Amino acid sequence: MQHFDVLIIGSGLAGLTVALKVASEKKVCLVSKRKINDNSSNWAQGGIAAVLTSDDSIEAHIQDTLIAGAGLCDQEVTRQVASHARETVEWLIAQGVPFTREDDGSGYHLTREGGHSHRRIIHAADATGKAVQQTLAEQVLNNPNITVLEDHIAVDLITSRKAGIGSPEDNAACLGAYVLNNKSGKVVTIGAQHTVLATGGAGKVYLYTTNPDVSTGDGVAMAWRAGCRVANMEFVQFHPTCLFHPKAKSFLITEAVRGEGGILKLPNGSTFMQHYHERSELAPRDVVARAIDFEMKKRGLDCVFLDISHKPADFIISHFPTIYRRCMELGIDITKEAIPVVPAAHYNCGGVMTDHTGRTDLANLYAIGETACTGLHGANRLASNSLLECMVFGQAAANCILAEPIKLEVALPYWDESRVTDADEEVIITHNWNELRRFMWNYVGIVRTNKRLTRAMHRINLLHDEVNEFYSNFRVSNNLIELRNLLQVAELIVRSAMDRHESRGLHYSKDYQSMLDIAVPTVLEPLNYFSLLDKDHKH
Repeated sequence: MQHFDVLIIGSGLAGLTVALKVASEKKVCLVSKRKINDNSSNWAQGGIAAVLTSDDSIEAHIQDTLIAGAGLCDQEVTRQVASHARETVEWLIAQGVPFTREDDGSGYHLTREGGHSHRRIIHAADATGKAVQQTLAEQVLNNPNITVLEDHIAVDLITSRKAGIGSPEDNAACLGAYVLNNKSGKVVTIGAQHTVLATGGAGKVYLYTTNPDVSTGDGVAMAWRAGCRVANMEFVQFHPTCLFHPKAKSFLITEAVRGEGGILKLPNGSTFMQHYHERSELAPRDVVARAIDFEMKKRGLDCVFLDISHKPADFIISHFPTIYRRCMELGIDITKEAIPVVPAAHYNCGGVMTDHTGRTDLANLYAIGETACTGLHGANRLASNSLLECMVFGQAAANCILAEPIKLEVALPYWDESRVTDADEEVIITHNWNELRRFMWNYVGIVRTNKRLTRAMHRINLLHDEVNEFYSNFRVSNNLIELRNLLQVAELIVRSAMDRHESRGLHYSKDYQSMLDIAVPTVLEPLNYFSLLDKDHKH
């Protein structure tokens, strides 16, 4: 058993921000499923939205966010994030993040992305996430007050109810988490005065995604099982342009390519976005993704094409070096030919409900970044607001943690494996994982119907029975934990989609094609959950 002041589950930008902000006064443990840089933050290409020029304004940034969010953004939270954007960027510059400058060195180069009315995206070429992630990760690894546990995955949160503290109905506090060491196979009990969920999104619930393999919705699933509400899970953002190539796994073509003049075309070279939105290629992501999806299905296409070859070759190579190199490896010269692209699951706008400091329904438990539903993104995230949200709420959560009085350490129950055995075969995990991702893509994708959602829920219920039986009788493994979490997140997405009888933002239903006059968030509460939770579980 280990005890820390702050336990942070997840090593992306949200988790790193909280760790660095509290480490001067707190003993911190940061848990990473793989290596510290194996996360979605490290893959982010575009940049960070912030008002940095005199011709732009915070009000314009707020308005662009609200428009993209289709009426569901929390206006107070949106103002909070937009107002703190500049100081957040200045903090990153002070940490040494190498943002791209103008060619004449006069200042930082700002690009424009879909849904933005101004150039306000500060970036590090086309690998912003990598530049920010690696800069902060190096500081975390060198901080003596931060213990980094790589190759560890959280199994479940430890609540006061699970620890036998208070009455059986009392579940008011989070006391830490059970964490599996993937190398030793042993589960470690980690107690903490404050626990932060920063596990990222759940893109791997879909067959095609821009996300890394670690994006399995762990934080949302754990928080739900612990008794937290979740909101707006139906709003899954499908990025319009993922590289379409048999050897390209989850490679994103940043929105900045369209921001710098890239044009979407059909195989015959004709354009189509002008038929769907007045901003054409710079329309919000949900509009562009649906347009591509519609054109592909109508014409029986495997992909469409994104063409920026009309720009000078040196401009393309200097602005998009990562994309240029990767495409050249696959035999595609983007300075001379168009890039084959398809939509892919990219970002979860919903998540664990939090307040404006990242606090959840459980005392001492915070959710930051893509794991959380802060109210910023509404029904559709505006491009390049995600990394910004990670840091603004990371700072807010850190301030809240530092202001809390120190509590006494609590003795926690150890993980009990006395009644489980090693799995005799794990083919059920692989099979169910593949089946889940495929039917989620087919039934709960860019365009939905009541019949498709019903079919998806039927399959989820069947898989729940198999996975829960497996989890109840055998020792846990990384793959089993991820499958269990993905299945839980899939259920929450489908339940939320079934509850929304309209088309709004990222949720488009053929059965409810109009948008209601009043925008209401979808909130799911785990009512009566604890009477059913793990009643037959042997751990």
